[in-house]
Amino acid sequence: MSLPILRCHSRGARLALLGGAALVSPFGLLRSQSVEPPAAVDSVIRQHMASANIMGVAAAVIVNKQVVWTRGFGYADFARTRPFTPATIMNVGSIAKTFTGVAMMRAVQEGKLSLDEDINRYLPFRVENPHRPGSVITLRHLATHTSGITDRWAVYSRTYHYGGDAPEPLDRFLTQYFTSNGAYYARENFLAAAPGQLREYSNIGAALAGYIVERAVGEPLNRYTRRHIFTPLGMTTSGWFLSEVDTTRHSTLFVSQNGHVIPIPPYGGTTYPDGGVRTSVAELSRFFVALLDTGMYQGVRILDAKHAAEMVRFQFNDTNRPENFPAVDGNSGLFWRTKFGGRRVGHGGNDPGLQTEMLADPSGRFGVVLFVNTSVSGEDGRAVAGILDVVWKDAEARASAGSGR
Repeated sequence: MSLPILRCHSRGARLALLGGAALVSPFGLLRSQSVEPPAAVDSVIRQHMASANIMGVAAAVIVNKQVVWTRGFGYADFARTRPFTPATIMNVGSIAKTFTGVAMMRAVQEGKLSLDEDINRYLPFRVENPHRPGSVITLRHLATHTSGITDRWAVYSRTYHYGGDAPEPLDRFLTQYFTSNGAYYARENFLAAAPGQLREYSNIGAALAGYIVERAVGEPLNRYTRRHIFTPLGMTTSGWFLSEVDTTRHSTLFVSQNGHVIPIPPYGGTTYPDGGVRTSVAELSRFFVALLDTGMYQGVRILDAKHAAEMVRFQFNDTNRPENFPAVDGNSGLFWRTKFGGRRVGHGGNDPGLQTEMLADPSGRFGVVLFVNTSVSGEDGRAVAGILDVVWKDAEARASAGSGR
């Protein structure tokens, strides 16, 4: 089965069609609302779910580096026999890029990579922009989406494999995409711009960063992140591939359109470092706390403070800001960015059957994790925006109250 897809969750995200309905990121539709008291949060979430036929939602509120509220709503299967809970596993889409980012920074910490070296130093094939021959692309460019590498839709749309994990190896895909005699190569795989000149959200660029980590550390990214992220944080049910997780705990994903809810097959991606992580709200919250707390969760460190700070540090200033990314649009860390006009930081994900957010206020004092196992379209996008809004307002109110509880 072949379904068009959307993985970008960013300004300039590509429009995808799924079952004839235009999928748009509903989080861009957020409207300011009055603060809901905590007792009303459940009720408001259920109302929004019913209005858009959303099957399952789970969320967590983090205040002062602690999860102070978490809840699940609805169902994880079409028969409505499995509740969707904070422990339910599902794909998180582009939030996976933050795991690739931590792995990259860990390899930098270990002295195996440099953020500012030519990436060709680390690759068995050469990556060169044919429009800008001789220009140097770095990991910092890849991690801020300023490398000039594009997701050519005719190729990228075929990297999703429905029914199971993707059979094409990551290294083969990248070789075919970047080498001049490769089956997927075209000049259109690159912008006609120098590295750093323009910001173009690139899933394939993120996948290339993940592959560079694999080359540098000498093992696949999924194994490296299990040793250095999942296991230390107690993320025992998380993984990158369907073959790595307990599928009985994995949510079915759905599309809601025209009053109907349609289950879709499980899928995997060839370019898995850009969006392949499968985890739960409960386990992702641990990872998020570590990013907000200098690389540490409850005394367990996945990055040293220096490299954790570099990952979330705003990379752009007046001298190096991309031409198409003005200050009003915010700023970028390394696989980390501001959103909502700079009022929030973190990452989100948007793929067939799912919408996710992992967002904090710029100070890191409070944040939210949100999973939705249903793609919605058109006006129904306001329902997901409303769910995010009520959870965010609750987190903000708890933080303002001081104790967070």
